[in-house]
Amino acid sequence: MSAEEATAPTLTSVPVLGDAPERIGKYPIIKEIGQGSSGRVFLSHDPYYGRDVAIKLYNVEPEDDEQKARTTRKMFFTEAQMMGRLQHQNILPVYDAGEENGSYYVATEHIQGARTLAAYCRPDNLLRLDDVVEILYKCAKALHYAHGRGVIHRDIKPSNVMLTLDNDVRIIDFGIALVTDSDVSRIEGIAGSPSYMSPEQVQAGEITAASDIYSLGVVMYELLTGFRPFRANNLSKLLHQIVYATPPPIHTLRKEVPEEVEDIVATALQKDIKNRYGTGLELAAALTSVFHDLRAKHKQLDQQEQFNMLRKLRFFHDFSHEEIWEVLRASEWRDYAESDEIVREGEMDDRFYVVVSGRVGVKSGRRAVGEMGIGDCFGETSYVSGARRTATISALGPVTLISVSSTLLEQASSECQLRFNKMFLRSLIERLQGVGASPRT
Repeated sequence: MSAEEATAPTLTSVPVLGDAPERIGKYPIIKEIGQGSSGRVFLSHDPYYGRDVAIKLYNVEPEDDEQKARTTRKMFFTEAQMMGRLQHQNILPVYDAGEENGSYYVATEHIQGARTLAAYCRPDNLLRLDDVVEILYKCAKALHYAHGRGVIHRDIKPSNVMLTLDNDVRIIDFGIALVTDSDVSRIEGIAGSPSYMSPEQVQAGEITAASDIYSLGVVMYELLTGFRPFRANNLSKLLHQIVYATPPPIHTLRKEVPEEVEDIVATALQKDIKNRYGTGLELAAALTSVFHDLRAKHKQLDQQEQFNMLRKLRFFHDFSHEEIWEVLRASEWRDYAESDEIVREGEMDDRFYVVVSGRVGVKSGRRAVGEMGIGDCFGETSYVSGARRTATISALGPVTLISVSSTLLEQASSECQLRFNKMFLRSLIERLQGVGASPRT
């Protein structure tokens, strides 16, 4: 077994090909959305509750040896127990569980577009420092909740934490968890993913809530640097490092990480349980103390970067510096993926938009009537007159827009408002003359 393999199977969230059953239990199957060594995951829709669900099907094949089949059944029963025990906003809820033709399944929340944290553990794709701290804060709070209800996850790692499109968190896969007062036989011995195991897990010692704290510290180290704290070319060397070695200092891998953040990770990674954070709540409190400073720092940098970008757009060429700052205070920056609808024909709202990057397509009814790019504006008709949208605008690829609220803009200076009216008139004249790319929206 290599140092990077997990000793307990987990499911990935990568779409795969394969023949999907038409139905699992009462759930009609739409498509397969994931697969792992312990089974497959399918997308379904629960018509009774009117919600999409993910069906995780544990496979127990006829050729499996009895030990493997017994482990798979234990994982199913352990995860099924979470249906009544854990109900927390940052833990993936289990809605239902059952048996189907000798295989076992659980139905969980399906989160469209969510990715696991594994996507952000590469040096070339790291999250912002304040985002990492916020994510780990939510994980620490969720683990504190689980520990308080007698559940130790035992397999915390990036691929077992999902990040939603709105930057929320879900901890998943409690298949090898230790559950206090459970009548289900636990998976004994060393179980988990070696790179994220605590020293006491490696040494087959007593597993407590502190083991999850250690694993969360490993995840934080990896999210901050893109590297795991301990790496080796074989399992024996890796486990020896976990028990005896000290990881490279974080600032040697990412210079901008503050000392306070590095100290928090170092405390979570202490070999001796007594020197770690005692609870998830203690870790969450430590993260809170550094979060606000990081967020304030990033906000200042973000706003300056946004100002610089707006200054270059032709829409804002005639605006003074102070007027652009007024616009930023009355606006939101929004990112859209390809095919996302930005505004819909027939809707009413008081916002108008300026394209900061990318291109958008314009449709009237089902007919494509044009495109707009960087510096173009749309939605000004609704802003000026309160009329319904006369076209649907969709992203033609990754798009960033600035969305300006007329309600907030009314609080800006008269000079700033006049400047907007002038730009709207110019845009309207260009379109009437055939210079612009779209009708009124």
